[in-house]
Amino acid sequence: MQYNFPYRINEKGRTQEVGEQEHIRQLIKQVLFTTQGERVNRPDFGTSLDQMIFSGNSYEMASAMQLLVQGSLQHWLGDIITVEFVEVKNDDSKLYVTVQYRLKQNLQQQQTAKFVKEVR
Repeated sequence: MQYNFPYRINEKGRTQEVGEQEHIRQLIKQVLFTTQGERVNRPDFGTSLDQMIFSGNSYEMASAMQLLVQGSLQHWLGDIITVEFVEVKNDDSKLYVTVQYRLKQNLQQQQTAKFVKEVR
């Protein structure tokens, strides 16, 4: 049973559930956009990617962000997915993250998750 994130109640008044693919996509999103230190019991959880948006937009910064994202995903979700490719692009106030991965239980299905984070 996989619960929706963020937590929601369905039309029957019960906890809303999601399929496995959507659940894993939501897990990836949590790792990407959680700031390190935000979770009390897991201060090293997340990537602090939000803070890197304000850094200079350069090739070096993009490379550093890609390594940060790939390392965090492998550390926190390494028992569920195999990360094959990560691309991070910073465009003004938007951050574009593309993650290509395979589920460990079914290595033949390649999945791609794309996220856009806008800073206001």
